[in-house]
Parts: sequence; C-alpha cells; structure tokens
Amino acid sequence: MGFLRPHAERIYALLRIMAGLMFMQHGLQKLFGLFGGVPAGAPPFVVYGAGTIEFVGGALIALGLFAGPAAFIASGTMAFAFFLGHVASHGGNLIPLVNQGELAALYCFGFLYIAAHGSGIWSVDAARRGR
Repeated sequence: MGFLRPHAERIYALLRIMAGLMFMQHGLQKLFGLFGGVPAGAPPFVVYGAGTIEFVGGALIALGLFAGPAAFIASGTMAFAFFLGHVASHGGNLIPLVNQGELAALYCFGFLYIAAHGSGIWSVDAARRGR
C-alpha cells in the first residue's frame, strides 16, 4: 500500500505545520488567555514555562525554523507534562486513556519524530539552504 509514498514529504510537512500550529494554541491560551482562558489553578511554571515553550516552540515547528531542536524541547516538555500532570495526578496510573494524558503522550512522540526528521520541505530552514 504505497500509494501515498510519492507524497510522503508533503504529508510530513503538513504534519509538522499542523502539529506546530495546534501546539502554539496551547501557549496562546496559557500566556494570553485566548481559547477559553488560562487553565484554572495552573501554577506559574506551567503558565509561563510551558506556555512559552508551547507558543514559541509551536511557531518554530510550524515555520520549520530550527524545527528539530524546538521539537526536541517540546517533546521533553510533553513527557514532563504527561508524568507530572497526568500520571502523578491520577495515582500513578500510566494508561493515557485513564489518566487523560493521550494528547500529551501523542505530542511527545510526534515531536520526537519531528526532532529526528528535521524541518523538511515547506520550511524556513529549507528556504535558507536554497531548496
């Protein structure tokens, strides 16, 4: 089933762009109160620390500017969020469906893939290299 193989790089670029834009929305919510406002009871390190990583990192990933390093940092942030915000707050339960950490786990591994793959096509990095 390789019918999409000729389009793999374009599909990867769409994945990178959309993941970055969606991640950036979490930062906009935390830092600027958009999309429902700042999460109630969120400690300052989550609002300002994670919010900054989500906003800046999401923008860099979407633009394809230093997407590899930005995605690596974002992946680590989501691993931290999964264990601190989901596993620890649900009695040590590691099952994402039960601890409501599916999004954090998916972002973690999606960004790890982007970190390994790099910016790819349709990116500022590719434009800077002259592609």
